[in-house]
Amino acid sequence: MPQLDVPTPDCPLCPRLAAFRAENREKRPDYFNAPVPAFGDERPRFLIVGLAPGLHGANRTGRPFTGDWAGDLLYATLLELGLAEGVYDERPDDGLTLKGCRIVNGVRCVPPQNKPTPQEIRTCNRFLQAEILASPARVYLALGAIAHDAVLMALGEKRSRFKFGHQRRHDLSDGRILIDSYHCSRYNTNTGVLTPAMFHAAVADAKKAAGL
Repeated sequence: MPQLDVPTPDCPLCPRLAAFRAENREKRPDYFNAPVPAFGDERPRFLIVGLAPGLHGANRTGRPFTGDWAGDLLYATLLELGLAEGVYDERPDDGLTLKGCRIVNGVRCVPPQNKPTPQEIRTCNRFLQAEILASPARVYLALGAIAHDAVLMALGEKRSRFKFGHQRRHDLSDGRILIDSYHCSRYNTNTGVLTPAMFHAAVADAKKAAGL
């Protein structure tokens, strides 16, 4: 991929998130504690867009969805569908590679209580937009409503035209395709909002839409 607009390791654009990173750096100096970069195929057919790094997941390991329950389900599903190779071992050096897809978060830094503010989402959207526009992918799988809205914002689409819904396909104004899934969080799976079969179906839809 071409050179991207990416946040610096000590990105100051969101003061609350910068302060939270600094606080965590003091408490957990062995954690990554920086904006988490995208991960996956350099020439993807579709992008998987998440919300933000988990405190003890991607914020610890430095790779999206690596080290927490959401990653267990996501990477297991990608392996089942032939969209990943290797073994997922909850470490950034486990050798896992992605095929045809790439993962990026709408917000790159870990937020307190896993809840970025609307302003933080808007501020970080420039980096999501850069990732989207630099990628050959024209299919997006949004994990959760916030990721759904972030993709629409990055593409300049009106949110009112495209309502979030699990396994819903949206044909965007320029021919791009957005597919939604409930977020693969522990909360959603524990409460039955999302089952592994439901998640598998949504990822399979994105794979098919991307021609993989």
